[in-house]
Amino acid sequence: MSKKRSGGGLTGTQQAAKFLGVSVLSGAVLAGIALPAAGALGLAAKGTVQGFDEIPANLKQPPLSQRTTIQDAKGGTIATVYSRDRTVVPLAKISPYMQKAIVAIEDSRFYQHGAIDLKGVLRALNRNAQSGGVAQGASTLTQQYVKNVFVEEAGDDPDKVAEATQQTLGRKIQELKYAIQVEEELGKKKILENYLNITFFGQQAYGVEAAAKRYFSKSAKELTLEESALLAGIVQSPSRYDPANDTEEATKRRNIVLQRMADIQDITQDQADKAKATPINLKISKPRSGCIAAEKGAGFFCDYVRAVFQSSPVFGKTREDRVKLWNRGGLTIRTTLDPKAQDSAQEAIKEYVYASDKVESAVTMVQPGTGKVLAMAQSKPYGLGKNENTMNYSVNKKMGGSNFGFPVGSTFKPFVAAAAMEQGRSPGQSYPAPYSMPYPSPIQTCDGGKPWVNTEGSKVENELREEVGPYVLKDAMAKSVNTYFVQMIADIGLCPVVGMTDKLGVIQGDDEKLPVSPAAMSLGARGISPLTMASAYAAFANRGMYCTPIVFESIRTADGKNLELPKSSCSRAMSERTADTINSLLSGVVDSGTGQRAGLTGRDNAGKTGTTDERRNAWFVGYTPNLSGAVWVGSADQQVKMENITIGGRYKPKVFGGEVPGSIWRDMMTGALRDESAPSFNDVPIPDAPRPPELPDDGKPGDGGDGDGEGPIPGISLPPNLIGGADSRGQGNGGNGGNGGGEGNGGGQDGFEP
Repeated sequence: MSKKRSGGGLTGTQQAAKFLGVSVLSGAVLAGIALPAAGALGLAAKGTVQGFDEIPANLKQPPLSQRTTIQDAKGGTIATVYSRDRTVVPLAKISPYMQKAIVAIEDSRFYQHGAIDLKGVLRALNRNAQSGGVAQGASTLTQQYVKNVFVEEAGDDPDKVAEATQQTLGRKIQELKYAIQVEEELGKKKILENYLNITFFGQQAYGVEAAAKRYFSKSAKELTLEESALLAGIVQSPSRYDPANDTEEATKRRNIVLQRMADIQDITQDQADKAKATPINLKISKPRSGCIAAEKGAGFFCDYVRAVFQSSPVFGKTREDRVKLWNRGGLTIRTTLDPKAQDSAQEAIKEYVYASDKVESAVTMVQPGTGKVLAMAQSKPYGLGKNENTMNYSVNKKMGGSNFGFPVGSTFKPFVAAAAMEQGRSPGQSYPAPYSMPYPSPIQTCDGGKPWVNTEGSKVENELREEVGPYVLKDAMAKSVNTYFVQMIADIGLCPVVGMTDKLGVIQGDDEKLPVSPAAMSLGARGISPLTMASAYAAFANRGMYCTPIVFESIRTADGKNLELPKSSCSRAMSERTADTINSLLSGVVDSGTGQRAGLTGRDNAGKTGTTDERRNAWFVGYTPNLSGAVWVGSADQQVKMENITIGGRYKPKVFGGEVPGSIWRDMMTGALRDESAPSFNDVPIPDAPRPPELPDDGKPGDGGDGDGEGPIPGISLPPNLIGGADSRGQGNGGNGGNGGGEGNGGGQDGFEP
């Protein structure tokens, strides 16, 4: 007696079975097989063929997800990334043994039947009718390919994957209709090629090429008979027949495949027996996917490439579209990373900051005039283990960086100076610059808004009490005099500085604009990323033209198409004269100011030191005409005060920007620029401080004359340094050290600047 629902009629499963039986046996021509007229199962055909024909036959065959290769600027591989490890290859590059093995075990009548194997369908219908459900599938290789297409389209969505793999007769009916379409459109050879490229072989390997590489470290074209049989046997249950985990079970399955090949006369029995007697000989290649396996310490750069790709509208209207394209893969991405610069950056960091240190370092190098990011490195390697990290401290939050960036200290002061000169101030501008003073108030802001007012009576100080003006810009920049730059902002107002930082792309690490306040706009109190600073300073090197950073040289798809790329946008941030003047000022910093230890030999270079309150951050940002680089040293959580600390195996009483960051900068730039040209800056003479007026010579001893102004007093000589204490290079006890980089007890100015 037939089973009926309480409301009458057949169950859903039985209706589907009846529908399938009638559709197949109704006289319709399916995939070239003329089936007998209805009646074999005693079912009426009325209306059923029409219902079958109404199922859409427009199977979308999405491009298969493949591995993406990320290269440096010279074509060397940095990393391979993929959501599914797959390399699509044509049938001609797949071993004939592999082709025969998969057909033999999965669908031995593949070349004899159409989209549907009638014998298999009848066998399955009979078995399923007896069980009242789905006990046997009778799927052809073509139908299996269709199912894999559904799975591929589902991606990583678990609900869609479950839907694509559900074992229901309704799903089988849909597969049948699509299989007919595929057979008509592709033909047997192409279906086999597509199947071998789409199916899963375990061990994260999708497609036969990836499987051959994973299990045997060879290409699919090189697979032997026994290797092919092993891989073909895995497909039915990749976990159960995984040869890496269960050699005995995998061997049994392989031998079943070999015997099946012999039974259908694809190979001789003698060949099968010899292959069965051959032990499984794996040569496993472990998967190395993602930025965690990047070469040359470029894991952070690799991660930045992914972030830029997925945020660039040129690769898709929505983020979902861009992520889908990235996950689909099959791309060859040539980046701007310069291997020489990257190696140099990595080696310089290792020399001065260890991965096990309490503090970390992040560096970025950018090419002036193009915006190309040439290097990106950190002291803790990219990874999840001890003394490793996956947070990219070189970039902003939305690109995978820290939440806020890091306070940059006095490296912000060149932006103030550039804004002042754009307002017509002379590089000889002088301010009283006392040791300590309240923040000037009120200070003009933008667009007629309320002026900034020092309601709390906050003060700003120079680090050394000896630093008392008046100063001109040249000396104030070299010694990094805080009160000078606060007075400069009070003079020109905050708005010109806002405009300058906007033009230079300077924003906080959280991607927000800088607050309009004297502390943020003169002393670098807000968090900024090394990439932002390197790119901004590159505008000085490029004579006032700022270029947004870029990382792509070219992107080619699996079918050889070149994708459109996001381009660097270059715009004038300041006049050439202003930029040239800043270059001359900052050349003085490395020649005789706080950045002497960072100075390069044999080429023009300029830069600025920065050390923040309580020495929680130390910076050096500098450049040559053809390369800009930023170095940060500190703790990500801002909890480490860099005093009485060991960094890179060296004890440091006090860390300052001209020393640890400056040393890293000097070494990485030297290596990156080795054998490169050494262009010059356009020199601009910078006025010195006016000398005090000389007293008239009255011929008395003590003023250097002998009565006639011709020399010292005859017969009298004084030992050196008896008068005036130590020399100006900071070697004495309490000398200001401003020109000497802080070698004496008085310390270099950068060693004390906020």
